[in-house]
Amino acid sequence: MKDTVIVFARAPRLGTVKRRLAHGIGDRAALRFHTATLTALLRDVASCRRFTTVLAVTPDRAFIRLPFGVQRINQGHGDLGTRMTRALSRYPRGRAALMGCDIPQAGSRDIRSAFRALGAADAVFGPAEDGGYWLIALGPRRPAALFGRSRWSTEHALADTLNQFRHHRTAFVRTLHDVDTVADWQRFNHPA
Repeated sequence: MKDTVIVFARAPRLGTVKRRLAHGIGDRAALRFHTATLTALLRDVASCRRFTTVLAVTPDRAFIRLPFGVQRINQGHGDLGTRMTRALSRYPRGRAALMGCDIPQAGSRDIRSAFRALGAADAVFGPAEDGGYWLIALGPRRPAALFGRSRWSTEHALADTLNQFRHHRTAFVRTLHDVDTVADWQRFNHPA
């Protein structure tokens, strides 16, 4: 059985993606960034034959063109934890990784590292520099409530989620920086 990678994304629509970033660079530039980052990630991940790639889209019925051999599922309703739980619960027996699409440096190499780390851990996280995380990979041994009362989009998101996994073995892949603000975007476009 192949491992599964679920990429979580908003459908690329003007004015609905990367809203905090759009405040500083404009809706069109934010849409271009989102589309380019999502496309590059899907191309890279789908090219790796070690796992099956699934795109989990919101809103559910949004049209999105998929130029790669990628399966599409809907995220459904609810907060981020509810939607991620729903997506991961579709793959309860095998190993599954779920990742966001706003980390330009992330790719199939990181996912392979996460799946390797699952050999000694029940869950693997890809921490983000802001206190959140950009990836979670799970084996079949999972807590009943994956995300509990995690405070999403805050510096507490990773710590809150790790609390749910306190009775499970956890591991980490590299810490990366997501692009949510103009400062993040400038750091990505003009690295020091």
